[in-house]
Amino acid sequence: MRNEICTAIKEKRVIRFTYDGYERIVQPYAYGIHKLTGNEVLRAYQIGGYSSSGTIPLWRLYDVSKINYINVTDELFERAAPGYRLNDSDMSQIFCQVNF
Repeated sequence: MRNEICTAIKEKRVIRFTYDGYERIVQPYAYGIHKLTGNEVLRAYQIGGYSSSGTIPLWRLYDVSKINYINVTDELFERAAPGYRLNDSDMSQIFCQVNF
């Protein structure tokens, strides 16, 4: 899954996936290792799909082990979402990230 996510990040492509049983539609920005848990995580800006808080769009941090049925779409995002910062401070190691 790392290759799929990193390709989407590099190409700035929107991805769809199932997370906790619900579809999420996101712009992926960074993929790496969470500082505290050691889990692989995806920092993404959710633009569609289900949100337990009801708030979209919103920045989210997804545990990659809970992501299923990932689909890299043809939809591109060409500018950074509000509040995007390089070198995500929640990650101890970053495999790939969007550079604007």
